Amino acid sequence: MVKQDIRPLKNRLREQCKSARREMTAQQKQDKDIRLFRRLISLERYRRAKMVITFVSTPIEVDTHNLILYALTEGKQVVVPRCVPGTRLMDFCLIRSFDDLEPGTFSVLEPKQNCEVLTRFDNSLCIVPGLAFDMHGYRLGYGKGYYDRFLNAYRGYTVGVCYNSCLYPSLPHGRFDCAVDLLVTESFCKRIQ
Repeated sequence: MVKQDIRPLKNRLREQCKSARREMTAQQKQDKDIRLFRRLISLERYRRAKMVITFVSTPIEVDTHNLILYALTEGKQVVVPRCVPGTRLMDFCLIRSFDDLEPGTFSVLEPKQNCEVLTRFDNSLCIVPGLAFDMHGYRLGYGKGYYDRFLNAYRGYTVGVCYNSCLYPSLPHGRFDCAVDLLVTESFCKRIQ
C-alpha cells in the first residue's frame, strides 16, 4: 500500500483557514472571541482547574488574552509555552502577568527566561490552539509539531478552541496527532472523549 503525502492538503487547508480569519472584521472577531471566552469560563473543567495552560494568541487566533487576565484575577496558575531554541520542543512556564512575556519564536509572546519552567501539571486544563479542528477533535496546527509533541505526553484535560468558519467534518491526521477532549467554538461545546 502506498502512503499518500497529506502535507500539500494540510497546507491548502492552512491557507484557507488563515484567509477565513483575516476576512473577519474586527467587530466580528471581537464578538466571536467574547462568546468563545464566555463558553470557556463557564466550563466545569475550567472552574475546577487550579492551573490553566494556554497559548498567547496572535491577532488571527482565537483571543486568549482575556482568558489569561481572567484566570490570573481568579488566582489560577497560568502557564504558557516558550519554544526551546534549536528544537521543536516547548517549555511551559508560569506567568503572573503580561509583564512576564516578550516576543519570542515566530514573534509570538513567550515567557521571559526568568519565568519558572514547570514539568508537573496537576489539576490543569490545557487550551489547545489550532488553525482548524474537526468534529473528532483533531487539529490542524501550523505544521511544526510543537503542540503535538507536548500533547502526546500531557495527561490532563484538553480543550480545542476554534471559530466555526475553521471547523471541518474531518481533517487528515497522523498517528502522532492527539484529539482534544472538548471542542469549543463561538456557537457550541462538543465533548469528544
